[in-house]
Amino acid sequence: HTQGGSLWLSVTVEDLGPDAPPLKISVTSDLHIGGVILKVVEKTGLQQDWSDHALWWEQKQQWLLKTSWTLDKCGVHADARLIFSTQHKPLRLGLPNGVILRLRASFSIPVFRTVQGICRVLNIRHPEELSLLRPVEEKKKKKDKNSTEDEYDLTNVPLTSDSPKTEAAYKMLSVCQPSPSPESVAKLYRPASKVDKTHIHTRWLDSSRSLMQQGIQENDKLWLRFKYYTFHDVEPKYDAVRLTQLYEQARWAILLEDNDCTEEEMMLFGALQYHIGKLSLSQEVGSCQGMEDLESALKSLEVKMVGENNSTDMLVRAIYNDWPRRLTLRDYKQYWFKFQDTSIFYYKSKEDSYGEPIQQLNLKGGEVTPDVNIAGQKFCIRLLIPVPEGMNEVYLRCENEKQYAEWMAACKLASKGLTLLDSSYRTEVKNIQTFLSMQRSNSSASTPQTDESINTQSLVSPRYNKKYKVKQLTPRILEAYQNVADLSLTAAILKFLQIWQSLPDFGISYFMVRFKGSRKDEVLGIANNRLIRIDLGVGDVVKTWRYNNMRQWNVNWDIRQVAIEFDGNINIAFGCTTADCKIVHEYIGGYIFMSTRSRETSDTLNEELFHKLTGGHNAL
Repeated sequence: HTQGGSLWLSVTVEDLGPDAPPLKISVTSDLHIGGVILKVVEKTGLQQDWSDHALWWEQKQQWLLKTSWTLDKCGVHADARLIFSTQHKPLRLGLPNGVILRLRASFSIPVFRTVQGICRVLNIRHPEELSLLRPVEEKKKKKDKNSTEDEYDLTNVPLTSDSPKTEAAYKMLSVCQPSPSPESVAKLYRPASKVDKTHIHTRWLDSSRSLMQQGIQENDKLWLRFKYYTFHDVEPKYDAVRLTQLYEQARWAILLEDNDCTEEEMMLFGALQYHIGKLSLSQEVGSCQGMEDLESALKSLEVKMVGENNSTDMLVRAIYNDWPRRLTLRDYKQYWFKFQDTSIFYYKSKEDSYGEPIQQLNLKGGEVTPDVNIAGQKFCIRLLIPVPEGMNEVYLRCENEKQYAEWMAACKLASKGLTLLDSSYRTEVKNIQTFLSMQRSNSSASTPQTDESINTQSLVSPRYNKKYKVKQLTPRILEAYQNVADLSLTAAILKFLQIWQSLPDFGISYFMVRFKGSRKDEVLGIANNRLIRIDLGVGDVVKTWRYNNMRQWNVNWDIRQVAIEFDGNINIAFGCTTADCKIVHEYIGGYIFMSTRSRETSDTLNEELFHKLTGGHNAL
C-alpha cells in the first residue's frame, strides 16, 4: 500500500518467534536496504548483535545483501514479503565416513563459498574439489523408524577463523571409522546400473546459488562429498582429514558397488580395509602416526615429468583388438608390436617389422587403464587414442605379468609425452609389479592364516557376500593381507586410493541425455579430462571427446541443451533428460577449472575463473 510517496513493507523478524506477526515498516522507495534494516531493528526494540542478519525476499527467493542499493533499484514494492533472518544457520552435514556434524553454515552466499567455510572449520584443504548434495533416502525397517543418528555439534564454532573447539572434531575426522556391519551396508542405496548412477548425480546443489535459494532449510541434512576427482597438491603435514575422508568415500564406493572391480581387487580392498582398521584402532587419538612416510609414498606413486624425448625400440609379440565389445580370447589377433618415442607400431609378424606398419598409435594425450584378472591370467591394457573426431578405443593383451608391467609402464609414460629412456620408467615398472604381487595369492604360505577379529562380511560388497560363504572369504582376504601387512597406515590408505583410481570406471559421473538428432536416451559420462558417450542398450562406449580438444561450449537455457564445439569442426549437442543442464555444465567447467591449478598457485584460488567456467557461456 502506498500513500504520500511512501510504502508500507511487511517484514517478518525470525528473532521475535514463529507466532509473532510481521512488522509494518513505513519507508520511501529511495531508501537503501541498510536504512530498511535500521528501521526494522529499531522497531523490534531488542538489544542484540544483528550483524549476521539480512533481508530475504520470499517471493523472489533472493537475499537483499547490497545494503547501499535502494528499494527502487532492487525492485522491491509494497507487496514484497520480506524476512529478517540470520545468514548463518545450523546444518546437518553427513561426511564420507558416515559421521553427522551439526554446524553453522552460510545460507546467503554461493554454495561454492559455503563449502569453503565448512572445509576451513574441518581443516580440509582444496575445498574446490568438494561440494554439497541432497542425500539419497535410506531403506529403513519398521523397527528402525524412531532410531536417531549420533551427531557432533559444532554450531558454536565460528566459521571465520581457526578454533581450538574443532580439535576434537579434527581428531575424530582424521581417524578411519570401523568397518560397517553388513546390515548397515544393505540398508544403503546401491546403484544397480548406469541408469541408477545417473540419478545420484542429479542431487548436486548449484555451486553458484545459495542454500536458501535452493530450498535448503535450517537443520536440513546434506552430504559433503568429493565431487571432482582431481586430488591436487596432497601435503602429508596438512591433509590428515582430507586423506581420511577421501579414503572413506573410496571405501563406500567399493562396498556399495559404485565402482566395479575384479575378485582379486575386491580381496585386496578387503585386506587393506582390515589392515587400516587394525592400525586405526591402535593409533593414538590426535596423532598423525605414519604421516611422516606419506610424502615418500606419494613420490613413489607419481610419475616424474623429467627426461628428454629420446627414442628407443621395444619389440614384443602381443595381441591386439580395436573394439572392446564383449571380448573373448577369440576376438584378439596376434601381431608384432614396436614401441618408439610415444607411439606404438604394429606389424603382421616380426619379419615385417622392418617395413611399413599396419598402423601407428600415438599415445600422447591418451588414456591408459588396466584390465587385469590374475586368477584368469588376463593381462590387458585399455587405450583411448586421441583422433580428430574424439577417441578410439584399443585393447592390448600381454602374454604374462612381466610383459604387462613393462608395456603398461611404457604406455602410461607415453600418454604423458615421456619415452622409455625417462628416468621414471624402471620405477613405474616396479610399482606395477608390486601392485600385481599384492593381488596374487601367496601360494608359498603354509596353512591359511586365521584371525577371529576379522569380520569378513564387512570388508566386501554384497555381491561377494552372496557369492561366497564366510569360511571361503576369510582365508582369501587374510592371504591378500599378508602382502600388505607391513604397510604403515598412510601407505595403506594411499595404496587403497591408488587401486581405486586405477579402476576402469573411476571418477566418471553419469547423466541421462539425448543427443541432437537421436531418438533415444543415452548416458553421458563426465570424467576429469573427457566426455564419454555410452549406448544405454548394451553399455558400450560409442565415442569419447577430450577437453583439450574443446573450443567452446554453451547452454541454451530455453531448450535446455548443451552445445560443444571441438577442434576439426566437430560439434555435438545434447539435452539433459533427468538432471538440470546447469549441473552438467558445471561439471565440465569445474573439471577444466581444476586443470588450471598448479603447485605454484595452490594456496590461492581463482574463484572468479571458477564461476566464469561454470556459468552460462564459455570459450577456451
